[in-house]
Amino acid sequence: MTSTDTFIRAELVSFARDPGDDDLPTPGSLEHYGDGLLWLKEGHIHAVGHYVDIIEQLPSNGQVLDYRGKLIMPGFIDTHVHYVQLDIMASYGRQLLDWLNDYTFPEECRFANHAHAEALSNAFLDEMLRAGTTTAQVFGSSHPGSVDAFFTACQKRQLRMLVGKVLMDRNAPDALMDGATGITDTERLIEDWHGKQRLGYSVTPRFAPTSTKTQMDAAGALLRNDASLWLQTHLAENSGELDWVAELFPGSRDYLSVYEDAGLVGPRSTFAHGIHLDNGMRQRLAERGANIAFCPSSNLFLGSGLFDREAAKEIGMSFTYASDIGAGTDLSGFATLKSAYQVGQLRGQPLTAWQGFYGLTHGNAKALSLAHHIGQLAPSYEADFVVIDPHATSLLERRIQHCTTLGERLFALMMLADDRAIYETWAGGTRQHQRD
Repeated sequence: MTSTDTFIRAELVSFARDPGDDDLPTPGSLEHYGDGLLWLKEGHIHAVGHYVDIIEQLPSNGQVLDYRGKLIMPGFIDTHVHYVQLDIMASYGRQLLDWLNDYTFPEECRFANHAHAEALSNAFLDEMLRAGTTTAQVFGSSHPGSVDAFFTACQKRQLRMLVGKVLMDRNAPDALMDGATGITDTERLIEDWHGKQRLGYSVTPRFAPTSTKTQMDAAGALLRNDASLWLQTHLAENSGELDWVAELFPGSRDYLSVYEDAGLVGPRSTFAHGIHLDNGMRQRLAERGANIAFCPSSNLFLGSGLFDREAAKEIGMSFTYASDIGAGTDLSGFATLKSAYQVGQLRGQPLTAWQGFYGLTHGNAKALSLAHHIGQLAPSYEADFVVIDPHATSLLERRIQHCTTLGERLFALMMLADDRAIYETWAGGTRQHQRD
């Protein structure tokens, strides 16, 4: 045993693969240990299994953290979130384009101040970890300092994070447009941060209306030159947005083709929302391996529409689960799944707890090309996980007492849990958050 070995006894739940859409997970997809042991070594999971099977392997002086009565799952993953919008959450909900002009753009102007960017980076990470999220794909502002500040805060906490500076050179306040410097700033940020420790860079044009064709083509060139980079932007969130794109790009076949023509659609590309897509666009996204970030609480808040999960599945288009703070109303993965369930009900597409928690962990990791590092409780994986207290509130405890199966308990957590149910959050084998 080394000084970095940690042993935790608790109930363990993880998914080795997609559990399917039936009421019970497909055989071999669910890994569940009612009385399990998690053995951590040097920031990774060394062993996982039944307590009685592993306890015999532990050194005689091994100290076990006894979390019986609690549930451990892989850390939650958020595929689309704006850290720079933390302070405008719960602003009166207009629709998308009004939201950008009235709230988002004025707020993001504040990130020219590096001290402000540092303070918000740490505040956001505190909130994210308190909600049980250990990895996210994050928008900064158009100021390169907003990304330097965020990466610095993530590096100090040894988090696995994807972040990018927003690219926008038109149709925005002068204070936010990056003009000739946007790509050169992005190149410098990639050189300074991409692939350092657990950090990755996501090239980030805000969306087609705020980038010229020249800027988007240059962003595509960055991706062609380095296949290890990620890409994040927005697509087909709002009907008014679609009309605007059609006016700005009259020669393009549709909204998606604007990004295709720039070389922005690939297996490491995340397009937030994707509500107003036709099957042709879904098919093209599927063929290129891109994913749509389903942001249910944001879509409901801004009245953008209801994402069609079944259409995506029928075509084989990958989709992920995301909070989309600040139009989203909660950083909690539980809340994201609750809203996703509600959207599904309105579409006649029920979401099981198996699908929800698989999506929030292994599914999101797979879509982000991170499934070899995070998303499961398995040997050699990075030790990013959450300790969930199913008795965190009196109401949750009452409901859990009436559950007779694991599926019922997970569904109750999906509907009733919030950040109070996150007892601890661990990332890189270190306890990063502990509930007061």
